[in-house]
Amino acid sequence: MTFGEICNYLREYDGKPFTFMEVCGSHTAAIAKFGIKDVLSDKIRLISGPGCPVCVTPSAYIDKLIELAKTPGYCVVSFGDMLRVPGSKQSLSEAKSEGAKAVMVYSPMDVLKLATDHPDTTYVFAAVGFETTAPIYTLFLEEAIRRNICNVKLLTSLKTMPKVIDWLLLHGASIDGFLAPGHVCAITGSEYFDNLAKKHQIPFAVSGFGDRELIMAIYGLLKMAENRETCVKNFYPAVVEGKGNEIAIKKLNTYFSVSSAVWRGMGEIDGSGLLLREEYLRFDAGSTGLTEDAKRNKGCCCGKILMGQMEPKDCPLFGKVCSPDHPQGACMVSYEGSCYQYYLNQR
Repeated sequence: MTFGEICNYLREYDGKPFTFMEVCGSHTAAIAKFGIKDVLSDKIRLISGPGCPVCVTPSAYIDKLIELAKTPGYCVVSFGDMLRVPGSKQSLSEAKSEGAKAVMVYSPMDVLKLATDHPDTTYVFAAVGFETTAPIYTLFLEEAIRRNICNVKLLTSLKTMPKVIDWLLLHGASIDGFLAPGHVCAITGSEYFDNLAKKHQIPFAVSGFGDRELIMAIYGLLKMAENRETCVKNFYPAVVEGKGNEIAIKKLNTYFSVSSAVWRGMGEIDGSGLLLREEYLRFDAGSTGLTEDAKRNKGCCCGKILMGQMEPKDCPLFGKVCSPDHPQGACMVSYEGSCYQYYLNQR
């Protein structure tokens, strides 16, 4: 079939209804940007899952960052989005306006220069992300060790994908297939999701991020679901291989070990996180024990949205008291957040 014929097939599809979930924040943003949902039949439903690293970070983690930022001799360093994520009482940006020390950078490596220039300050980087971004923190640690920079630490909230997908399916998520995260698979390889496909008898389609790549992956996922194929297919072969990046995986295993992790709205999920290994704990700023996920706003529905149980427009706060300028929950903060993208593109 030509690409045009595939688009027509997706637009005119009138078979069994299917619900597919993307578990990558970049997919969420791209699907909204290209208006992918507008060219799909009403019987093909796309929903966003827990794929935005900022969105799934629990309130307790934000509270810990604020505590560190208010500690004499400490300065918290993060990407811009993390400054605005609500904790249980306030955001890091709000704490900064009250005197807490926090600065924004564009790369974790920028922290090393800050630490070198200001040796009397301990710099704590807000290390959030999935398998995609975790390798950069191994390079950060290698360089800090090589240069004997001792006044840097990481507060980690690093998460991995398979366990949370497993958790969703074990807790009744009505999903017929997954758009697997292309960025994650670039590190881990597409085989990373094989066991999940077999365990839950559900298809996975690894996708890129362009409009044509997404259309082809959705079409592939639809055909897999129609034919009851329960495997992983790679529709992003230019970037993703079966086995993944062995160098990056080796570095991750050198510095980090598998742990439980707390997900916003979902609580603690065993085996879904990464923590620094014991021999590198001198670089940890207190990442363990952050089990509480207290809400700042009890009306915020981020958890249900991240689990695919609710769409952003169904949240009573959406577009009223919650907007990108005044976010009440993490899903409205990040560019990859489903609420942010819905507000930007689909209102």
